[in-house]
Amino acid sequence: MAKQFPALTDQHTAFIAKQHMFFVATATADSRVNLSPKGLGGFRVLGPNQCAYLDLTGSGNETAAHLHNDGRITIMFCAFEGAPLILRLYGRGRSAFRGDETYAALLKAHFADQEPAGARQIVIQDIDLVQTSCGFGVPRFEYEGERSSLLRWAESKTLDELRAYRADQNSLSLDGAPTGLPSGT
Repeated sequence: MAKQFPALTDQHTAFIAKQHMFFVATATADSRVNLSPKGLGGFRVLGPNQCAYLDLTGSGNETAAHLHNDGRITIMFCAFEGAPLILRLYGRGRSAFRGDETYAALLKAHFADQEPAGARQIVIQDIDLVQTSCGFGVPRFEYEGERSSLLRWAESKTLDELRAYRADQNSLSLDGAPTGLPSGT
């Protein structure tokens, strides 16, 4: 049975810390729903009603477009090992893009000022509802490790090449909505 909470508890935060991946869902009233898996250890709980994750350059930037144009975001964690559980964080979000003051402050305070190759933004979520559910239907998987492909790809590019790629591939959503990505980011 699903249970709802107004904020993250210590138990929720401990569960999140054990997870190797999470899923991010966003949409606008007129867009496709985007659902993205994330890993590479970039998720942080900032407080009982706020979290953030360090987002790397990818083939698109639907999340930023949807947050820029609507703001709704759901983040989901599933237990693939141990006791079954699904944890969903509902709320509103925004992107702090690489190079702005908020990004720099979050990077310093929550990511040890370590910026992986290809970092493009930190997505911040203000949580208004936390929900848990049983997770009985989620299969068990064993964690083998992170894939290094995305980091290797970004490390093979110069900063100018990454900027050009983001300008070409990350400035508009699939539906043509702007992502808010500043030029030269």
